[in-house]
Amino acid sequence: MSDLSQIVKAYDIRGVVPDQWDERTAEALGAGFAQFLRSSHPGTTRIVTAHDMRASSPGLSAAFARGVLSEGLGVVEAGLGSTDMLYFAAGSLGLPGAMFTASHNPAQYNGIKLCLAGAKPVGQESGLAEIKTNAQRILDGTAPWPAPAPDARPEQQDVLTEYARHLRTLVDLGKIRPLKLVVDAGNGMGGYTVPAVLGDQALEALPLTIVPLYFELDGSFPNHEANPLEPKNLVDLQHAVVQHGADLGLAFDGDADRCFVIDERGEPVSPSAITALVAARELAKHPGDTIIYNLITSNAVPEIVAEHGGTPVRSRVGHSFIKSEMARTNAVFGGEHSAHYYFRDFWFADTGMLAAMHVLAALGGQPEPLSVLGSDFERYVASGEINSTVPDQRAKQQEVRAAYPDAVVDELDGLTLTFPDGAWLNLRASNTEPLLRLNVEAPTATRMAALRDEVLGLVRR
Repeated sequence: MSDLSQIVKAYDIRGVVPDQWDERTAEALGAGFAQFLRSSHPGTTRIVTAHDMRASSPGLSAAFARGVLSEGLGVVEAGLGSTDMLYFAAGSLGLPGAMFTASHNPAQYNGIKLCLAGAKPVGQESGLAEIKTNAQRILDGTAPWPAPAPDARPEQQDVLTEYARHLRTLVDLGKIRPLKLVVDAGNGMGGYTVPAVLGDQALEALPLTIVPLYFELDGSFPNHEANPLEPKNLVDLQHAVVQHGADLGLAFDGDADRCFVIDERGEPVSPSAITALVAARELAKHPGDTIIYNLITSNAVPEIVAEHGGTPVRSRVGHSFIKSEMARTNAVFGGEHSAHYYFRDFWFADTGMLAAMHVLAALGGQPEPLSVLGSDFERYVASGEINSTVPDQRAKQQEVRAAYPDAVVDELDGLTLTFPDGAWLNLRASNTEPLLRLNVEAPTATRMAALRDEVLGLVRR
């Protein structure tokens, strides 16, 4: 019997295969998803699926499709794809979607990211809890096992070309100066989508010379984890950028919905700076519009948004919260510290590829190197996210709060304390582990380090 509480998270489904879930579980989840759609979205007749390059992905995707078909809904299989390609399919076809990927997790993991028609997110409060209940009843035997639908077959549809075509309508790269870039796909889906959008398989030639790193699709990740949030996974790209005299480097995670940027010196450009850069570009096209940023993004982001005439709106951390705020405010763009970037022109969904294209357009549209261009958007010093194992997260948050009685307190997401000199800290509890996540930002490196070490001393005491 599968215990779905182990794998159904706040925003998606994820766990070790086959220890925590397998194709039988996937079939029950497919039926549970279809039951949810029939009850809550009765006009639904089909869904669309895609999967990444992990060895378990095709089988899990096919089993899920069997479950959906057993409930009388059709399935459009897009096959291999990135998560943002699945969002494109869900948006352009007007269908709910299921993406089979564990993103940046190690090879033994897999998961499902679900969305409604128009790429609207499915989380615990928007259907995932009901889907879990439906599937758990099937697995427990309290509801009948999905009856096979022998006459029903998924239909195959290639959406890669149309995905690339849509992105190219959003950012014009045809008139930029020639650029050399190194792209580290981490053996993930960037190795499939980058050539189609930017490289030798693109719809038309671009003034880009691409040096590929680890474009071979391999879900065992033989070179390094496909998680560019970890500095060790950027080392190969940093060396290659300098070695090849490239103008910049791009690193995609396993399902290629996130993109990290390296400047010509081999130095990372923070996701906060990329958020501010893209926000400025979008505001130039849409004056006065709204930009969403999460609460551990740099203070530079709302400052720069306001300076460019936009309206900055702060959000909790997590894609479901960002997407909800994007929809509520009709924001043109949103960015997170984790290098997720969301666009109104992309059904309010996140796409690392489109963010990368904005960086290329900004860099190629002026003569300065990326280190100079990026410095306009870097104003403060950040610690990055630091995890500490803490049995009682709430008690530790209260202890830290009591230690700084003069700080301004905000509890939108965890504990945020802001100090008179502009420094701030945020302590958030993990949803799934006994961890506290600390982020600190300050006007200077000295102040940041002192505050970081002081708070860690309290948290780990």
